[in-house]
Amino acid sequence: MATFEEFGLDHSVMDGIDAMGYTTATPIQELTIPISMAGRDLIGCAQTGTGKTAAYLLPTMHKILQSKDRHSINTLIISPTRELALQIDNAITGFAYFTGISNIAVYGGGSGESFDKEKKALSTGTDIIVATPGRLLSHMNLGYVKFDKLQTLILDEADRMLDMGFFDDIMRIVKMLPKHRQTLMFSATMPPRIRQLAQQILINPESVNIAMSKPAAGIKQLAYCVHDMQKIPLLLEILRNMEFISVIIFSSTKVNVKNMEKELKRLGLSAAAIHSDLEQNEREEVLRNFRNRNLKILVATDVVSRGIDIENISLVINYDVPGDAEDYVHRVGRTARAETKGEAITFITTDDMKRFNDIERLIGYEVEKGILPAALGEGPPYNKNAKFERRKPSGGSKGGKPNFRGKPRSSNKPKQP
Repeated sequence: MATFEEFGLDHSVMDGIDAMGYTTATPIQELTIPISMAGRDLIGCAQTGTGKTAAYLLPTMHKILQSKDRHSINTLIISPTRELALQIDNAITGFAYFTGISNIAVYGGGSGESFDKEKKALSTGTDIIVATPGRLLSHMNLGYVKFDKLQTLILDEADRMLDMGFFDDIMRIVKMLPKHRQTLMFSATMPPRIRQLAQQILINPESVNIAMSKPAAGIKQLAYCVHDMQKIPLLLEILRNMEFISVIIFSSTKVNVKNMEKELKRLGLSAAAIHSDLEQNEREEVLRNFRNRNLKILVATDVVSRGIDIENISLVINYDVPGDAEDYVHRVGRTARAETKGEAITFITTDDMKRFNDIERLIGYEVEKGILPAALGEGPPYNKNAKFERRKPSGGSKGGKPNFRGKPRSSNKPKQP
């Protein structure tokens, strides 16, 4: 593997890299940084946790420092979510500590004061703008945003942006940018619609693909075939009998997430939920507590399955099998980041077997199936040839709400994980 010294980065960028403790480049960084520094358009594809953010930030900062015009917006980074925008902005602040490069995150959900701060940065000039599409368009529609001297456009998590319906917003933004620019597109997956987008906004791009759609080698994967009513008892057995630094539990619906949070708190566990109904400051507080280890269990919808860089997550639990096989990779990719180890456990109901079979075909191997604790009884047998069935309300209770009152037959109260 290459060291960062080999890329010829500006010495102040190298000082930031050294201060953050990085020495060796990851494969995506090793292959894309030289392309980016050469000024070529680029499509970079690599799974979650492989270092894509630094892969585009480091050469971009190097080029900004070589630029003669430092009084305008040099680089625009578009990201799908507020959480990812903040993460990128924080990474810039760390890497650029010795450079004097200015940056700001532009995203919705803030106060009038934050909007005014964004307006000032967009109208007077800031080296790097990190923005979500909707918020950026709100500013651009008011007529004061100055992108006339923009040098670089970066699309991060491009596949997720298309999944979230941002294609039209992205094209509206691109039409208002200078045609002569460098464009970098980074994505965790590369479906046909991403290549179609690339054909419209990139010019003769280089393409780099690293280990597409494969969970990291350090993830120990396990799946349990369960009936709906066995989900919560199994979850509590796992949290009671295993010691983990931090746990993320993914569910496909806000209803499940909200009810699961209430039940885990009722049992005295250190848990909190994050979902789209929370205000931005509430979401940031939950994530901050989780990063600082003041919170051990995060219950979440897929709003955090991509783009949230939290180190040392030891366990990911898929309470529901994701509807998209690609999302499984992103969910389990929250653990075993940066060559560490972690575990991922998935609960599979009869209705989920077709979905999980699709996941196994995508990743290229079968995930080990665990044996349920004797106290929970037997689960359904795994059917590799299962056909798709419409998902029934989890828990089987009326009104579509999951039953979170189920308990293990063991009388022991769950301990703090």
